[in-house]
Amino acid sequence: MQLPHHRMLRAALLLLAMAWLGAAASAQPGDGALRVGSKRFTESYILAELLAQTAAPHTASPPVVRQGLGNTAIVYEALRSGAIDLYAEYTGTIALEILKGSPADTREAMNAALAPMGLGVAIPLGFNDGYALAVRAADAERLGLRTLSDLAKHPELKLGLSNEFLGRADGWKGLAARYGFTQVPIGLDHGLAYEAVAAKQIDAIDIYTTDAKIEHLGLRVLEDDKKYFPRYDAVVLYRLDLPARLPKAWAALRALEGRIDEHAMIAMNARAELQSVPFDAIARDFLAGTGKGAKTQETRRGFSAKLFGPDLWQLARQHLVLVAVSVGVAILIGVPLAILVFPHVRLRALVLGFASLLQTVPSLALLAVLISMLGAIGALPALIALTLYSLLPIMRNTVTGLAEVPNGLRLAGTALGMTPPQSLRLVLLPLALPTLLAGVRTATAIAIGTATIAAFIGAGGFGERIVTGLALNDRELLLAGALPAAALALLSEGIFELIELAMRRRRRKG
Repeated sequence: MQLPHHRMLRAALLLLAMAWLGAAASAQPGDGALRVGSKRFTESYILAELLAQTAAPHTASPPVVRQGLGNTAIVYEALRSGAIDLYAEYTGTIALEILKGSPADTREAMNAALAPMGLGVAIPLGFNDGYALAVRAADAERLGLRTLSDLAKHPELKLGLSNEFLGRADGWKGLAARYGFTQVPIGLDHGLAYEAVAAKQIDAIDIYTTDAKIEHLGLRVLEDDKKYFPRYDAVVLYRLDLPARLPKAWAALRALEGRIDEHAMIAMNARAELQSVPFDAIARDFLAGTGKGAKTQETRRGFSAKLFGPDLWQLARQHLVLVAVSVGVAILIGVPLAILVFPHVRLRALVLGFASLLQTVPSLALLAVLISMLGAIGALPALIALTLYSLLPIMRNTVTGLAEVPNGLRLAGTALGMTPPQSLRLVLLPLALPTLLAGVRTATAIAIGTATIAAFIGAGGFGERIVTGLALNDRELLLAGALPAAALALLSEGIFELIELAMRRRRRKG
């Protein structure tokens, strides 16, 4: 079957390029904007707002804050690629995770190692936020747990550790070797670990020493008696071109040096995690001189306020754009490609096999790879990932629909003198359309769910609420993100039901 669908394929590729280029343009602000990133935990969210608000009066346009960009690997790649200009990092993490070596003695040594990458360390903020392990105070008293060596003597205790800590160079593997731990820990999100230890589902968790919930939940921080963990002094990791590009903003940022002590950071974390005060309000209060323990004038937001907050329609629009563009481009690429390979059994199996392989790649891993390849965060890598995930159901159902067309109808088209393109357009595709539509329906459902992961790289959507809710262990905020996404999925199912109903009525009339 020879198909004159090269024009359709060319148009699809052109639309794809335009969509991605447009997304890239929107994701990359101009050189006059300061781009601040953060990791996915409370303190990093707050520090990102502090940096942005400090610089804001000295920039031509408001700083762009990319919150909750995932773990160290993702936010560092965003910095290295130029997608962000700076973020708050910790000296121990820089030494062991980024420089892959032992902790440097001085910032000068770190800067010497980072300079070839175009990066630098500056502005020590004034506090140390180290790693530690903590247990319930009652268990510590009952079992005599004071140090990590004491904990290693109780292999019956269950450990729940954050997924990043399990994989870090300065994390679980080295800690277990140093202390002789024999437990096999459970991987948990950092925010959820507190709830799990409070519910006695696990007995020990990794914590940051400035976490607000340590005292709130009555946890005992165990002494690192073998001195495994380095210091994690908070600093700013930045691109070396930033001071020359935005000298006034940089001068303002340098005024933060030494200004935040551990008590102030714990107090700010507590306001976010225990009082549900927005990150920007916490930063604004601190910079105004009311940060240490001052109560915000805003009352704790209830579930309805979180669900119908002012960001609802903006997040809905972002989510819809991600889904509509990615599925639309997947249709324009997947359908012509499936038609093209349909007559060739081996080629068809190869193409569908490759599409199936893409579905097995974890979302965050694919996003991290795309950030590295494209040098961008935000909508661009998110759209590419969602398009790739949408291809398989569309292509597979297109091939299945074409294969289900009875051979007699194919021959009837030929007997009527139809050319192969006419047979495809007038016979095969109309008969395969219900199956093809079912593939688009599946792809849309997958895209709606997967689009929530896009918030990890600053692409927006309802995932922003879910990511922030995980960081704060805020169930209401989690639901405020999950419920609109679920409602969007139900809405799409209803629309496809109406389309299929209309198609059935049209076939009956025909």
